[in-house]
Amino acid sequence: MSGFELQHIALPTGVELDVAIEGDPANPPLIFLHGFPESHRTWRHQLTEFARDHYVVAPDQRGFARSSKPEGAENYSPDKPVGDLIALADHLGIGAFTLVGHDWGGAISWMAALQNPGRIARLIILNAPHPLIFQRTLFDDPAQRLASQYMTAFRNPDFEKFVEALTIPGFFDKTFAQHADAALLAPERDTYIDQWSQPGAMTAMLNWYRGSSVIVPAPGETPGRPAWLDGPFPPVTQPTLVIWGLGDTALLPSQLEGLDALVPDLTVVKVEAGHFVPWENPAAVNAAIREWLAAREG
Repeated sequence: MSGFELQHIALPTGVELDVAIEGDPANPPLIFLHGFPESHRTWRHQLTEFARDHYVVAPDQRGFARSSKPEGAENYSPDKPVGDLIALADHLGIGAFTLVGHDWGGAISWMAALQNPGRIARLIILNAPHPLIFQRTLFDDPAQRLASQYMTAFRNPDFEKFVEALTIPGFFDKTFAQHADAALLAPERDTYIDQWSQPGAMTAMLNWYRGSSVIVPAPGETPGRPAWLDGPFPPVTQPTLVIWGLGDTALLPSQLEGLDALVPDLTVVKVEAGHFVPWENPAAVNAAIREWLAAREG
């Protein structure tokens, strides 16, 4: 069903991950991190393309598909998948690498890059917000706050009852499929439904939101403002490519405003796509990545 052979790898972080691995280990390594509610399949067009001259690694992150699903939202706080990432690189004998992330995988990539400059040599982000800008816009940008109210819904402990009432196929058809290109999604429908139907999968995926400390105020609410939003924030020191699908209705263009002050070596490429840019416009994504890497690898 996957199209890629998966290795089931046990990590010292206490989880076992299914991992797609392609290409020659002697080539420069690229590690790809997917987001919600997906899997390594997010990167199906990139893995095939870059395996030609890179060593490509794409795990199903904890909580997704057939990877481990530890119980409790505390097991999905961002430090846990960051730990998985570094442990996976260690397991595969990868030293420094280029990290590529989308959605939640991109959020983890921002954090991993900030915390591990000796391991992550280059950073590629696709429609995933920088942690400071995201939290700041949730306070200061009413449109982004409104667009992020789904996070509050996902944190509701009764959300699984809503999914159960719809059924997994119904949840796909009536919610997820409404937020992406239906024609592009259709060939992947059975894969999504199979992955979401694994025991505990829906709760585990939602726990990424429940385990996050991001504050999502309600529209019109005026909560206390965290002091760190207006204090100094460490820069991302790696060369960074941000690819942004301009049709994203969940993460608005305000996520790009002020990014250059936080990422000194920044390249931004805007493309015609929605939120799921890796497979909504793979030609533009692959071209942008290849051009950017060509100028920085060597």
